[in-house]
Amino acid sequence: MAKYTMVDQETCIACGACGESAPEVFEYDEEGRSYVVLDSNNGIEEIPEELLEGVEDAYEGCPSDSIKMSNKPFKVLNK
Repeated sequence: MAKYTMVDQETCIACGACGESAPEVFEYDEEGRSYVVLDSNNGIEEIPEELLEGVEDAYEGCPSDSIKMSNKPFKVLNK
């Protein structure tokens, strides 16, 4: 089943834990807040299977519950 992720940057405390769990998925902006590099934090790109375990670890370990996961994309882009 497809999984999607994004970071609520309003609640991110810039602790860096997600980057430890899934460095291929999470990076940090100039203020240290995390974002998903797969799709510029839009939550529309399916997490590749080989990265899913790290993203799930980051989701479960996020102290501010800022990492969101879903079985559906978070946003719908107008085409």
